[in-house]
Amino acid sequence: MKKMKYCTDSHCHTEKEPTVLPTAQTQYTCQMHPEIIQDHAGSCPKCGMALEPIMVEAVEENSELNDMTRRFWLSLVLTFPVFVLAMFGDLFSQYLPLRSLQWFQFILATPVVFWGGWSFFVRGWQSIQTWNLNMFTLIAIGVGTAWGYSVVALLFPELFPPLMQTERGLVHVYFEAAAVITTLVLLGQVLELRARSQTNSAIKTLLNLVPKRATIIDSKGHQREVTLEEVKVGDLLRIKPGEKVPVDGVVIEGQSNIDESMITGEPLMISKKVDDFLIGATLNSNGTLIMKASKVGSDTMLAQIVQMVSLAQRSRAPIQRLADTVSSYFVPAVVVSALLAFLAWWSWGPEPSLSYAIVAAVAVLIIACPCALGLATPISIMVATGRAALAGILIKDAQTLEMMEKVTTLVVDKTGTLTEGKPVVTLVKVLGDLDKAEVLKYAASLEQVSEHPLADAVVQKAKDEEIVLSEVSDFKSITGQGIEGQIDGQKISIGSERFLESKGISTSRVIDEVNGLREQGKTVVFMAIESELSAILAIEDPIKETSKNAIQTLQKEGLTVVMLSGDNEKTANAVARQLNIDKVYANVLPEDKLEVIKDLQDNGAIIAMAGDGINDAPALAKADVGIAMGTGTDVAIESAGITLIKGDLQGIVKVRRLSLATIKNIKQNLFFAFVYNVAGVPIAAGVLYPFFGVLLSPMIAATAMSFSSVSVIVNALRLKKVEI
Repeated sequence: MKKMKYCTDSHCHTEKEPTVLPTAQTQYTCQMHPEIIQDHAGSCPKCGMALEPIMVEAVEENSELNDMTRRFWLSLVLTFPVFVLAMFGDLFSQYLPLRSLQWFQFILATPVVFWGGWSFFVRGWQSIQTWNLNMFTLIAIGVGTAWGYSVVALLFPELFPPLMQTERGLVHVYFEAAAVITTLVLLGQVLELRARSQTNSAIKTLLNLVPKRATIIDSKGHQREVTLEEVKVGDLLRIKPGEKVPVDGVVIEGQSNIDESMITGEPLMISKKVDDFLIGATLNSNGTLIMKASKVGSDTMLAQIVQMVSLAQRSRAPIQRLADTVSSYFVPAVVVSALLAFLAWWSWGPEPSLSYAIVAAVAVLIIACPCALGLATPISIMVATGRAALAGILIKDAQTLEMMEKVTTLVVDKTGTLTEGKPVVTLVKVLGDLDKAEVLKYAASLEQVSEHPLADAVVQKAKDEEIVLSEVSDFKSITGQGIEGQIDGQKISIGSERFLESKGISTSRVIDEVNGLREQGKTVVFMAIESELSAILAIEDPIKETSKNAIQTLQKEGLTVVMLSGDNEKTANAVARQLNIDKVYANVLPEDKLEVIKDLQDNGAIIAMAGDGINDAPALAKADVGIAMGTGTDVAIESAGITLIKGDLQGIVKVRRLSLATIKNIKQNLFFAFVYNVAGVPIAAGVLYPFFGVLLSPMIAATAMSFSSVSVIVNALRLKKVEI
């Protein structure tokens, strides 16, 4: 691997050029059956719907929509005269004999049925072969029956009983029904495909944020424009005012304000300076920056957001099992219903009974297509997860979104969740012979090896006072208690009161002062040299401005809020009082967090847990809904079902409201689909005929079937505008 040199006006360095990985092959899946995945386009073997690419592209050619649109318009041109001739055939009888009219209908209707509707027959046949009966099974049988009956009636009218024949020996045909049904189903497919394409609008919006080009600074310090695909990890890029950040990286020169609203959902500008992290696709406002690319291509935050949203949109919500169960029995039941309707009309219907029987059977088959039932849940999930992403909320799967509506208790970690996660040292009290600078040197030298959230505060305090740190040996960390190591030949111990007491080091002489600091909500860290208490450090982590409002809102909506903290009771209770939190667990070790979650669940609570640290990961995984702060660790984010990119509890309020709206929307869709099918089948079978003389035309049934699917999608699209 060759090395490359990069220079700016004030920086030069050399590092390895990364290997460029090949682009993954596009895979395709089904909206209604996400378990179906294949490496080429086609139709779903279960429901017959066209497969869609797993990763949505910003500019996406919808070949199925184009094909269906072309078939619809040509079919409409051919169907219109067939429909007119069928409706007003008597008016043309003086110009054309009835048999010629029938042949004319046959010539025009046949290409509509077998060219315009060919994909319906292919999918219908596949569904029978695999025994995954679906809407195309019913359409193929219904249209095929109407067309086949009409062909036999046209070519062999003598096969039919005399009562079905006219004075001229002809039998009534239904070419217009076959053609009109095919055309109307094509219209429904076109409208549905257009509406479905809008469900991915959130992903396309995110993808369109990515700039197409970047300004790279080469090894000689020269600038040139390159495509985004040419940018590699380690490249230096210049971002001018008004330009978008091309990839993820770190500022190495300059200062500016960045608009991150497209990622976090929040409109406030964020000040960026040297060593600050930049997110690709965010907008540079007023200054020139030079950044070093750290993540490119599919590794950028935006790419990962798009991938997570895509995965969530293809996941299945538990509520969908009801629709799946009903659909698995529904199609065979419809076929049986159509056969029963046919036999009933043929046996007891008025003459010509066979014609009435065919009309009723075809109407039942067409109106009962369960497409709306299958779309009811996945369409709502797709729109909702996209809506959440635009608000800075990533939802891992549909089950998480559904479960959020049922949550009764929110458990929150204190540090980094309720608080800023940016603690500062407010007091250094020396108890021995050392001076303040020596205490900070020892404390910061040891803490720089630690991963504890409070460690950064001590290290930063030493940096602010320009203290040179020392090497540490024999470092040990006791999770949730403290750390120790050798510095300059002395054993240094830093940690909680309990940690030092376990080593036989008394803290009683400062306990009154410590309790006073804790009453103010400050965390106190003890430091000992060898076996003697040498200093205490008070650390304060400011509470996030939005935490109080978010907790109050959730409590008004009926949730109980519980806080977990590794701090002692006085410090934890001081924070809880400020936020009016219902219940507090203090002195909680990482392994204790999991037990708290289990105990609450055993008492019947449905738990959402919010946290940001590595030690929160087991509890996040155990909770019914895990919520990770986007400002936290990768482990916490991987363990959670929901990630709040901005790291703001107000996001929990938003995602809960979205969950409530989504489940309500799904129930509306399922209700409409169930009621439509349950009511439509008996009406199509002719149950109203004995009372009102009403027999549903197959053409009207086809219209109703097509628009029922569209109505479900339109209802789901309302989630794009829901207030959260």
